[in-house]
Amino acid sequence: MTTETFPGAFRLRPRTVDVWFDPACPYTWLTARWLREAARVRPLELRWHLMSLALLNEGREEDPEGDTEGYLMVPVRIATAVRRHHGQEALARFHASLWADLSSPGALGGTSRKWINDPALALADASLPQKLSAAGTTTAYDEELRASHARAVGLLGPGTGTPVVAVGEPTRPLRHRPVFFGPVISRVPRGEEAGRLWDGTLLVAGTAGFHELKGRPADPDPDVGGPDVVPE
Repeated sequence: MTTETFPGAFRLRPRTVDVWFDPACPYTWLTARWLREAARVRPLELRWHLMSLALLNEGREEDPEGDTEGYLMVPVRIATAVRRHHGQEALARFHASLWADLSSPGALGGTSRKWINDPALALADASLPQKLSAAGTTTAYDEELRASHARAVGLLGPGTGTPVVAVGEPTRPLRHRPVFFGPVISRVPRGEEAGRLWDGTLLVAGTAGFHELKGRPADPDPDVGGPDVVPE
């Protein structure tokens, strides 16, 4: 973000934006790309945390994701290891690499742009140690993941989805923080369009008594491809 894209940006205290997400969710990936785009035209400090679709569905009689084998835990466990050992900036890079258009299809995804790449390929693309891939099939990071997941669910309740976003108020840090799920989008708005979506989302989420706003059904084939803002 520069003063040319958002005049006076560096004279304003940025809002902290805490984002809890499952890295394997395609709609969450679009929301993360939108937030990075919005941060180019609004003074936002994005902070990345993890939650899990598998944990959201834990204990249900029927898993809406159809993940009977527990594959969804693999990428989020690796992501938890990335965040612990390399920080949230590395987590953002890993998330981007999971969805990047890499050349080789992996065991858990590929270049069809329907789902994520093999996490091992994503680690290499994000310049992270390959040994972190072993975290995907162990429970070594589950306690940390569950604690992070619980913080997200605690903000909105058990009926939420991924991502959960909590926004800080720079001038009144003790004020109640706007918190919301989503927004669910099928394409990524760019530039000022991304900024306007941010403004509107913050307006409704910060309104006393606001609970839910829903649009048309989500596109079953979201635009997970396309250029991404490079995570800093």
